[in-house]
Amino acid sequence: MMNWTPDAEEILAKVPFFVRKRVKRRVEEEASARGLQRITKPLMLELQRRFMTSMEEEVKGFTVETCFGPSGCPNRAVKEDEVASALARVLAGKDLKGFLKKKVAQPLKLHHEFRVTVADCPNCCSRPQICDIGLVGATRPKITRELCARCGTCVEVCPDGAVRLDDGMEAPEIDFGRCLACGKCVRACPTGTIVEAESGYRVLVGGKLGRHPHLADELPGIHPLSESLKIVDRCVDFYKAHCQRGERFGEVIQVTGLDTLKKAVGV
Repeated sequence: MMNWTPDAEEILAKVPFFVRKRVKRRVEEEASARGLQRITKPLMLELQRRFMTSMEEEVKGFTVETCFGPSGCPNRAVKEDEVASALARVLAGKDLKGFLKKKVAQPLKLHHEFRVTVADCPNCCSRPQICDIGLVGATRPKITRELCARCGTCVEVCPDGAVRLDDGMEAPEIDFGRCLACGKCVRACPTGTIVEAESGYRVLVGGKLGRHPHLADELPGIHPLSESLKIVDRCVDFYKAHCQRGERFGEVIQVTGLDTLKKAVGV
Protein backbone atom coordinates (compact mmCIF):
# COMPACT_ATOMS: atom_id res chain seq x y z
CA MET A 1 0.00 0.00 0.00
CA MET A 2 1.25 3.46 -0.91
CA ASN A 3 1.97 5.86 1.96
CA TRP A 4 0.78 9.48 1.83
CA THR A 5 2.31 12.34 3.78
CA PRO A 6 -0.19 14.54 5.66
CA ASP A 7 0.44 17.55 3.41
CA ALA A 8 -0.10 15.40 0.30
CA GLU A 9 -3.39 14.17 1.77
CA GLU A 10 -4.42 17.80 2.35
CA ILE A 11 -4.01 18.50 -1.36
CA LEU A 12 -5.97 15.37 -2.27
CA ALA A 13 -8.79 16.40 0.08
CA LYS A 14 -9.27 19.59 -1.97
CA VAL A 15 -9.93 17.62 -5.17
CA PRO A 16 -13.68 17.55 -6.02
CA PHE A 17 -15.15 14.41 -4.47
CA PHE A 18 -16.56 13.06 -7.74
CA VAL A 19 -13.05 12.65 -9.20
CA ARG A 20 -11.07 12.24 -5.96
CA LYS A 21 -10.81 8.44 -6.10
CA ARG A 22 -9.71 8.57 -9.70
CA VAL A 23 -7.08 11.22 -9.00
CA LYS A 24 -5.76 9.22 -6.05
CA ARG A 25 -5.51 6.10 -8.18
CA ARG A 26 -3.76 8.00 -10.98
CA VAL A 27 -1.24 9.57 -8.57
CA GLU A 28 -0.44 6.18 -7.03
CA GLU A 29 0.03 4.66 -10.49
CA GLU A 30 2.50 7.42 -11.37
CA ALA A 31 4.38 7.01 -8.09
CA SER A 32 4.55 3.25 -8.55
CA ALA A 33 5.88 3.66 -12.09
CA ARG A 34 8.69 5.80 -10.64
CA GLY A 35 9.47 3.21 -7.97
CA LEU A 36 8.27 5.45 -5.15
CA GLN A 37 6.67 4.16 -1.96
CA ARG A 38 5.43 7.49 -0.63
CA ILE A 39 3.27 10.30 -1.98
CA THR A 40 4.64 13.71 -0.98
CA LYS A 41 3.51 17.30 -1.44
CA PRO A 42 6.12 18.09 -4.14
CA LEU A 43 4.96 15.08 -6.16
CA MET A 44 1.32 16.13 -5.80
CA LEU A 45 2.07 19.67 -6.95
CA GLU A 46 4.06 18.39 -9.93
CA LEU A 47 1.30 16.03 -11.02
CA GLN A 48 -1.35 18.66 -10.38
CA ARG A 49 0.37 21.02 -12.82
CA ARG A 50 0.71 18.26 -15.39
CA PHE A 51 -2.89 17.04 -15.09
CA MET A 52 -4.31 20.56 -15.30
CA THR A 53 -2.39 21.37 -18.50
CA SER A 54 -3.06 18.03 -20.23
CA MET A 55 -6.30 16.88 -18.65
CA GLU A 56 -7.82 15.70 -21.93
CA GLU A 57 -5.23 12.91 -21.98
CA GLU A 58 -6.65 11.65 -18.69
CA VAL A 59 -10.25 11.66 -19.91
CA LYS A 60 -11.65 8.24 -20.85
CA GLY A 61 -15.11 9.46 -21.75
CA PHE A 62 -16.83 7.63 -18.91
CA THR A 63 -16.36 6.57 -15.31
CA VAL A 64 -17.78 3.68 -13.33
CA GLU A 65 -17.77 4.00 -9.55
CA THR A 66 -18.94 1.59 -6.87
CA CYS A 67 -19.66 1.63 -3.16
CA PHE A 68 -17.75 -0.48 -0.62
CA GLY A 69 -20.15 -3.40 -1.05
CA PRO A 70 -17.73 -5.82 -2.73
CA SER A 71 -15.31 -5.26 0.17
CA GLY A 72 -17.73 -7.01 2.52
CA CYS A 73 -20.42 -4.50 3.48
CA PRO A 74 -23.16 -6.29 5.48
CA ASN A 75 -25.90 -4.09 4.01
CA ARG A 76 -25.68 -5.39 0.43
CA ALA A 77 -29.11 -6.00 -1.07
CA VAL A 78 -27.51 -7.55 -4.15
CA LYS A 79 -24.19 -9.37 -4.38
CA GLU A 80 -22.85 -8.89 -7.90
CA ASP A 81 -19.09 -8.45 -7.65
CA GLU A 82 -18.60 -8.11 -11.42
CA VAL A 83 -21.16 -5.39 -12.06
CA ALA A 84 -18.58 -2.60 -12.38
CA SER A 85 -16.49 -4.48 -14.93
CA ALA A 86 -19.64 -5.44 -16.86
CA LEU A 87 -20.71 -1.79 -16.98
CA ALA A 88 -17.23 -0.73 -18.10
CA ARG A 89 -17.41 -3.17 -21.00
CA VAL A 90 -20.75 -1.71 -22.11
CA LEU A 91 -19.49 1.86 -21.91
CA ALA A 92 -16.14 1.10 -23.55
CA GLY A 93 -17.98 0.04 -26.68
CA LYS A 94 -19.70 3.43 -27.02
CA ASP A 95 -16.63 5.59 -27.84
CA LEU A 96 -17.87 8.29 -25.48
CA LYS A 97 -14.58 10.15 -25.55
CA GLY A 98 -14.69 10.44 -29.32
CA PHE A 99 -18.31 11.50 -29.16
CA LEU A 100 -17.66 14.16 -26.50
CA LYS A 101 -14.66 15.56 -28.40
CA LYS A 102 -17.01 16.28 -31.30
CA LYS A 103 -19.65 17.88 -29.09
CA VAL A 104 -17.66 19.91 -26.55
CA ALA A 105 -16.23 23.15 -27.89
CA GLN A 106 -13.13 23.06 -25.68
CA PRO A 107 -10.54 20.52 -24.50
CA LEU A 108 -12.24 17.76 -22.52
CA LYS A 109 -12.06 17.78 -18.73
CA LEU A 110 -12.94 15.10 -16.22
CA HIS A 111 -16.33 16.63 -15.47
CA HIS A 112 -17.39 16.06 -19.10
CA GLU A 113 -17.28 12.28 -18.67
CA PHE A 114 -20.45 10.19 -18.58
CA ARG A 115 -20.74 8.94 -15.01
CA VAL A 116 -22.26 5.64 -13.91
CA THR A 117 -22.35 4.63 -10.26
CA VAL A 118 -23.36 1.43 -8.47
CA ALA A 119 -24.68 1.21 -4.91
CA ASP A 120 -25.33 -2.25 -3.53
CA CYS A 121 -28.10 -1.07 -1.22
CA PRO A 122 -30.43 1.92 -0.70
CA ASN A 123 -27.90 3.58 1.62
CA CYS A 124 -26.40 4.83 -1.65
CA CYS A 125 -22.92 5.54 -0.28
CA SER A 126 -21.62 6.03 -3.83
CA ARG A 127 -24.17 8.83 -4.51
CA PRO A 128 -26.03 7.36 -7.50
CA GLN A 129 -28.62 10.15 -7.20
CA ILE A 130 -26.21 12.71 -8.68
CA CYS A 131 -24.77 10.66 -11.56
CA ASP A 132 -25.84 10.28 -15.17
CA ILE A 133 -26.93 6.72 -14.39
CA GLY A 134 -27.08 5.08 -10.97
CA LEU A 135 -27.79 1.44 -10.18
CA VAL A 136 -29.11 0.72 -6.68
CA GLY A 137 -29.21 -2.85 -5.41
CA ALA A 138 -32.70 -3.97 -4.40
CA THR A 139 -34.37 -7.04 -2.93
CA ARG A 140 -38.14 -6.68 -2.73
CA PRO A 141 -39.80 -8.83 -0.05
CA LYS A 142 -43.09 -10.70 -0.04
CA ILE A 143 -45.17 -12.44 2.63
CA THR A 144 -45.68 -16.20 2.29
CA ARG A 145 -48.06 -18.60 4.03
CA GLU A 146 -45.30 -19.96 6.25
CA LEU A 147 -46.27 -19.73 9.92
CA CYS A 148 -44.84 -16.58 11.52
CA ALA A 149 -43.06 -17.02 14.87
CA ARG A 150 -43.99 -13.43 15.78
CA CYS A 151 -40.42 -12.78 16.91
CA GLY A 152 -40.62 -9.21 15.67
CA THR A 153 -37.15 -9.28 14.11
CA CYS A 154 -38.45 -8.05 10.77
CA VAL A 155 -39.91 -4.96 12.46
CA GLU A 156 -36.70 -4.29 14.37
CA VAL A 157 -34.36 -4.53 11.37
CA CYS A 158 -36.42 -2.38 8.99
CA PRO A 159 -34.86 1.12 9.02
CA ASP A 160 -37.83 2.65 7.21
CA GLY A 161 -40.74 1.55 9.38
CA ALA A 162 -42.20 -0.42 6.49
CA VAL A 163 -42.98 -3.63 8.42
CA ARG A 164 -45.88 -3.97 10.89
CA LEU A 165 -46.60 -6.83 13.26
CA ASP A 166 -49.20 -5.50 15.67
CA ASP A 167 -50.89 -7.43 18.46
CA GLY A 168 -53.40 -9.86 17.02
CA MET A 169 -51.71 -10.03 13.58
CA GLU A 170 -50.81 -13.58 12.49
CA ALA A 171 -48.18 -12.37 10.03
CA PRO A 172 -46.36 -9.12 9.29
CA GLU A 173 -47.54 -6.60 6.75
CA ILE A 174 -45.26 -4.59 4.46
CA ASP A 175 -45.99 -1.01 3.44
CA PHE A 176 -44.49 -0.86 -0.04
CA GLY A 177 -44.88 2.90 -0.06
CA ARG A 178 -42.16 2.98 2.59
CA CYS A 179 -40.16 -0.10 1.59
CA LEU A 180 -36.86 0.67 -0.19
CA ALA A 181 -36.18 -2.99 -1.03
CA CYS A 182 -33.06 -3.26 1.12
CA GLY A 183 -33.76 -6.94 1.84
CA LYS A 184 -33.00 -6.74 5.56
CA CYS A 185 -36.32 -8.26 6.58
CA VAL A 186 -35.78 -11.15 4.14
CA ARG A 187 -32.38 -11.94 5.61
CA ALA A 188 -33.65 -11.62 9.19
CA CYS A 189 -36.80 -13.75 8.97
CA PRO A 190 -36.14 -17.15 10.63
CA THR A 191 -39.30 -18.89 9.41
CA GLY A 192 -39.54 -18.07 5.71
CA THR A 193 -42.63 -15.93 6.31
CA ILE A 194 -40.84 -13.10 4.48
CA VAL A 195 -38.90 -14.12 1.39
CA GLU A 196 -37.43 -12.49 -1.70
CA ALA A 197 -39.97 -11.59 -4.36
CA GLU A 198 -37.47 -10.12 -6.83
CA SER A 199 -33.89 -8.97 -6.77
CA GLY A 200 -31.78 -6.76 -8.99
CA TYR A 201 -31.24 -3.05 -9.50
CA ARG A 202 -33.30 0.11 -9.40
CA VAL A 203 -32.12 2.39 -12.22
CA LEU A 204 -31.72 6.13 -11.59
CA VAL A 205 -31.11 8.52 -14.48
CA GLY A 206 -30.19 12.14 -14.99
CA GLY A 207 -28.67 13.16 -11.68
CA LYS A 208 -26.21 16.06 -11.69
CA LEU A 209 -24.57 18.74 -9.59
CA GLY A 210 -23.24 22.07 -10.87
CA ARG A 211 -25.06 25.37 -11.29
CA HIS A 212 -28.45 23.70 -11.66
CA PRO A 213 -28.37 20.50 -9.59
CA HIS A 214 -30.98 17.80 -10.04
CA LEU A 215 -31.51 14.52 -8.23
CA ALA A 216 -31.87 11.54 -10.54
CA ASP A 217 -35.27 10.22 -11.60
CA GLU A 218 -36.04 6.54 -11.12
CA LEU A 219 -37.08 4.29 -13.99
CA PRO A 220 -39.84 1.78 -13.19
CA GLY A 221 -39.04 -1.69 -11.91
CA ILE A 222 -36.30 -3.78 -10.34
CA HIS A 223 -34.11 -5.31 -13.01
CA PRO A 224 -31.68 -8.25 -12.95
CA LEU A 225 -28.11 -7.42 -13.89
CA SER A 226 -28.47 -8.60 -17.49
CA GLU A 227 -31.48 -6.35 -18.06
CA SER A 228 -29.85 -3.46 -16.17
CA LEU A 229 -26.91 -3.60 -18.57
CA LYS A 230 -29.28 -3.44 -21.54
CA ILE A 231 -31.01 -0.42 -20.03
CA VAL A 232 -27.65 1.32 -19.53
CA ASP A 233 -26.72 0.50 -23.13
CA ARG A 234 -29.98 2.00 -24.41
CA CYS A 235 -29.65 5.04 -22.17
CA VAL A 236 -26.21 5.82 -23.58
CA ASP A 237 -27.55 5.45 -27.13
CA PHE A 238 -30.38 7.84 -26.21
CA TYR A 239 -27.88 10.31 -24.76
CA LYS A 240 -25.72 10.23 -27.88
CA ALA A 241 -28.75 10.67 -30.12
CA HIS A 242 -29.99 13.77 -28.28
CA CYS A 243 -26.92 15.42 -26.74
CA GLN A 244 -26.07 18.67 -28.51
CA ARG A 245 -22.98 20.13 -26.84
CA GLY A 246 -21.73 17.61 -24.29
CA GLU A 247 -24.35 18.53 -21.68
CA ARG A 248 -25.19 16.15 -18.87
CA PHE A 249 -27.67 13.33 -19.36
CA GLY A 250 -30.06 15.08 -16.96
CA GLU A 251 -30.16 18.15 -19.19
CA VAL A 252 -30.92 15.95 -22.19
CA ILE A 253 -33.80 14.31 -20.30
CA GLN A 254 -35.20 17.70 -19.29
CA VAL A 255 -35.46 18.60 -22.98
CA THR A 256 -36.79 15.28 -24.32
CA GLY A 257 -38.93 14.35 -21.32
CA LEU A 258 -38.56 11.35 -19.04
CA ASP A 259 -41.44 9.51 -20.72
CA THR A 260 -39.59 9.68 -24.04
CA LEU A 261 -36.57 8.04 -22.43
CA LYS A 262 -38.72 5.35 -20.80
CA LYS A 263 -40.22 4.48 -24.16
CA ALA A 264 -36.82 4.38 -25.84
CA VAL A 265 -35.29 2.02 -23.25
CA GLY A 266 -38.39 -0.13 -22.92
CA VAL A 267 -39.37 0.35 -19.28
